[in-house]
Amino acid sequence: MHVSGLAYAYPDGHQALFGVDLTVPRGERVALLGPNGAGKTTLVLHLNGILEAGAGSVTVAGLPVGPEHLAEIRRRVGIVFQDPDDQLFMPTVREDVAFGPATAGLRGAELASRVHDALARVGMEGHADRAPHHLSFGQRRRVAVATVLAMQPEILVLDEPSSNLDPASRRELADILQQLDVTVLMVTHDLPYALQLCPRSVVLSDGVIVADGSTQELLCDEGLLAAHRLELPFGFDPGSVRVPQR
Repeated sequence: MHVSGLAYAYPDGHQALFGVDLTVPRGERVALLGPNGAGKTTLVLHLNGILEAGAGSVTVAGLPVGPEHLAEIRRRVGIVFQDPDDQLFMPTVREDVAFGPATAGLRGAELASRVHDALARVGMEGHADRAPHHLSFGQRRRVAVATVLAMQPEILVLDEPSSNLDPASRRELADILQQLDVTVLMVTHDLPYALQLCPRSVVLSDGVIVADGSTQELLCDEGLLAAHRLELPFGFDPGSVRVPQR
């Protein structure tokens, strides 16, 4: 994934991005950090064509993000939104996970296999026939991840994946995400989660990238955190954490 000189202004004139450059190699896990209003969501909505660049370009797997490649781009880039209820709308979990592949033309045994595999990857295969609204919030988030995995994306974008999760659900989701063999871009305010899951982090502030490097090194930079309204939990020492290597 390659973003070059990306700029974007909303219709009301608010300039959200000012020439963002970002490259994420295949298989890397990267956290996108920054204060509210930094432009993080605006950036990720460009990755599968939900928003169209005002200037600059976005390329995924060698394909420019634009109308001519939109269907393929949206297969390759899956976005898991912060609220799982924004993605779950069918009567059963099975139907929710099947919706994307079925819309793309998959049928019969191949579709059933795709749905089972996606649910198995998030530990929800035993809930296929349940109504999503009967599941816990953490279970619904895992099903939302499965709906995206069922499309077999190359890039998984996660918007605040740990928000509103209890500690057990937070840990379970981290275990799942660590096992996925896809490129991950994770938007989060949860700095310990970023450190746990993403060896590299990028800090976006006021529409520009102000830091890009080792997550552990960035989180140990007190001046950087303070300047961009990023705060670690009380007593948390990122320098003492054994971090993943990938």
